[in-house]
Amino acid sequence: MAAQHPIWTGHLRLALVTCPVALYSANHDRGSLHFNLINPKTGNRIRMVAQDAETEEEVSRRDLVKGYEFKKDTYLILTEEDFESARIESSSVIKIDKFVDVASVDPIYFDASFYLAPTGDAGRDVYSVLRDAIASTGKMALARVVIARRERAIGILPMAHGLVAHTLHEERDLNSPDELFRDLPTGKSDPEMVQLAKQLIDRQTGEYDPADVEDRYEARLRALIEAKLKGEGIEATDETEPDRGDVVDLMSALKRSLGQENDAKPPAKAKKAPAKPPASAKRSSKDSAATRSSRRRAS
Repeated sequence: MAAQHPIWTGHLRLALVTCPVALYSANHDRGSLHFNLINPKTGNRIRMVAQDAETEEEVSRRDLVKGYEFKKDTYLILTEEDFESARIESSSVIKIDKFVDVASVDPIYFDASFYLAPTGDAGRDVYSVLRDAIASTGKMALARVVIARRERAIGILPMAHGLVAHTLHEERDLNSPDELFRDLPTGKSDPEMVQLAKQLIDRQTGEYDPADVEDRYEARLRALIEAKLKGEGIEATDETEPDRGDVVDLMSALKRSLGQENDAKPPAKAKKAPAKPPASAKRSSKDSAATRSSRRRAS
């Protein structure tokens, strides 16, 4: 595996305690499928070109600069020196501002993850002390860092023998759920139904496995590509479309999910006693037996 390159280098600081650190991307391109746009008439790949919006002249990307549109179609050009002059403390120092309970930060605020590792040998001891101290409290450290010319809030947590930093969304980055959740019922649900649903949850509770989040669609797509390259095909899976209508009988659905639909079996029907022969039939039977007996004696 190729050596990882840091996306940011600087110092981690807690009050007057400082150690040199670097941020590394926690994820990488694992060779996922990529597709090109193709001209179906020629089978050739389409080339995307940088073009002047007014003159339609093709320009080289290496000659392009960044500009800020301060009024329509009018731009202020910014140079690398301009960006450098706007540096702030968090451009080179991750200063821990405070510690909070991890549970107090809704997971929806978490964005990307980065490994926060020490650089060089000088700060390893300090780094280890900070890691162990944070781990012992069960808290998350809140700090800030400038990444890609944007200051991001980060939450720092212990992971294995090191620290991991999660960038956090700002409140204004998130869409409001109010309109989506406004008409949902706010009262307490039926306790019996909730109990049945909890039984379903208990039945499917297990340990997290990284395989739980593997991309099964990409795996099947790869199989499709391999088959087509061989001039073959693959059978479409028979996916049953879920019923998107309202659940009319939720209680029944919950019980069926738990396999309780046959629990309440109807009582077995009582066997009918054989009908007693009428009295006249009994007398006829006795008379016949007496007649047979007298005949045997006469003989």
